[in-house]
Amino acid sequence: MSLSVNPELDLTISRVIKAPRSAVWHAWTDRASFEQWWVPAPARCRVQEMELRPGGSLVTLLSENGGDFMPHLRGCFLAIDELERLVFTNSLVGGWRPAEEPFMTAIITLREHPLGTDYTAHVMHKSNADRNMHEKMGFYDGWGTVTEQLARLVERRS
Repeated sequence: MSLSVNPELDLTISRVIKAPRSAVWHAWTDRASFEQWWVPAPARCRVQEMELRPGGSLVTLLSENGGDFMPHLRGCFLAIDELERLVFTNSLVGGWRPAEEPFMTAIITLREHPLGTDYTAHVMHKSNADRNMHEKMGFYDGWGTVTEQLARLVERRS
């Protein structure tokens, strides 16, 4: 499946991570590793559910300023292609059930690069208004920060 990019609906972050694809994949698919980088520090993440299969649920909680963990993301994996691609959405929840407030679908792509891993997070929205709202909410700062945290985590381990 080739990805068609629609600048009216999509936002994308890309970078080269100086670590093997297997390390980046592990950081995405291992709960303990995922919790270390998935939300911008100093906030903390807790993975409540991570069923790595199509139709499996992805549920994360967020704690800011040392407070209680609150709902963050409730979604569903659509595709898991080992070492290459993860696709998830909050338009569905686990078991392919429709979500109450659909917002986005994310495609995470990992490709070989001479320096490590070519990493892309491509986020698609149902409307231009949702895309623009996500950008104004701080998409580039937020997803950029967590991508940097992911890179630091796997690069220091490699």
